[in-house]
Amino acid sequence: MLNIEKKAKEILMHKIQTKVAKVGVIGLGYVGLPLAMELASAGFQVVGIDIDSSKVHSLNEGESHIIDIPNEQVISAIQSGHFQATTDFCKLSELDAVSVCVPTPLNEHQEPDVSYMKFVAEKIEQHLNHPILILLESTTYPGTTRELFANYFDAHGKRADEDYFLCFSPERVDPGNVQFQTKSIPKVIGGLTASSGELAEALYGSVLDKVVLVSSPETAEMSKLLENTFRSINIAFVNEMALMCERMGLNIWEAIDAAATKPFGFMPFYPGPGVGGHCIPLDPMYLHWKGKQNKFFNQFIETAQAINLNMPYHVVDKIQEALNNQEKSLKNANILLVGAAYKANINDVRESPTLDIYEILTEKEGSITILDPFVPSFKNKMGEEVAVIQAESCDFAAYDCVVILTKHSTVDYTRLLEESHVIVDMQYIYKHAASNIYKIGGGK
Repeated sequence: MLNIEKKAKEILMHKIQTKVAKVGVIGLGYVGLPLAMELASAGFQVVGIDIDSSKVHSLNEGESHIIDIPNEQVISAIQSGHFQATTDFCKLSELDAVSVCVPTPLNEHQEPDVSYMKFVAEKIEQHLNHPILILLESTTYPGTTRELFANYFDAHGKRADEDYFLCFSPERVDPGNVQFQTKSIPKVIGGLTASSGELAEALYGSVLDKVVLVSSPETAEMSKLLENTFRSINIAFVNEMALMCERMGLNIWEAIDAAATKPFGFMPFYPGPGVGGHCIPLDPMYLHWKGKQNKFFNQFIETAQAINLNMPYHVVDKIQEALNNQEKSLKNANILLVGAAYKANINDVRESPTLDIYEILTEKEGSITILDPFVPSFKNKMGEEVAVIQAESCDFAAYDCVVILTKHSTVDYTRLLEESHVIVDMQYIYKHAASNIYKIGGGK
């Protein structure tokens, strides 16, 4: 058996080191497509697999749907013969390595939905006809790699270090971040076995700037949840401090800037309308769910989630206050929300607090319009497409209240200030005091 294990590892290692290994990426979203492009740029032949046929067609035509990946990069990868996209999972039988970058949402009970990962595990097992290196990137709870993949493969007669090598390597993508992207962000790797870790280190080490090998998949899984739970808790803390400062008549933004002058022991976080994106709103709940399975109830996570998820309601209260002081009712008021994306200068609306604010205001019978230079539309809770003014400015004077929710750098904030009747500023765009500007954590 040792000879079989050694031979399987040696064959894969040689393919990786000589870059003749054919590498797959399952899931061509914000994580998968940038990774596929880095693998292709490094000289590997890459097969991108996705169930979305329209996405696959667009990519094969050289059109990127990810703001961080320009069309030219996709076209170059295709023309060089290093990248192709497909919906055909039969291509798995041709691969030497595959990275799994599928969604891991929460269900209606705020519990992990691992259906996409189970689907992928089944597909890989069905087409596993020679040794393959499998790298899970999708954020999930500690134990997933072993429970959903290794145990599944083993139950179907596949053996670790002979038929498959398995690792967890958490994605750390930050959409829109021009300083830190897939290639430059250190890559944590936790192998099911020592050989699995060595193969993954060889593959990713030949593509990315730095890899960090840890002792197990569970450690790698926990590291990702620890990162984002840390952020969630600190965002919740500063959001609560902002509400306290409003009550006390203090400016939280000035206080944060003052505290940040300390060269040690302080890391600035800033308040806002809530938290968005795939990671921060969801990852802590994966950890919380796993903790409960071990009879451990994490109060920090519960408290942070409650604070962050209630921030959209605080925004609505601010809007109502601003309108009341103009002797106007929220009902039938014309309200402009500036920013649909969950963060600045991207087109990603996943879990954006703007969507919650839109729904709350709509239920209160406000007339709601959204402006975002990066986002053409989004779907409301009924699944209906809602059009967005995709521009840097509009007729701000036409609205009873303008609410700044996302700090896009391209929005014409000068015109917005000059024309708007009343402004609710959730991003501290305007640092001066004015009777028609309402700010989070700073009063008027």
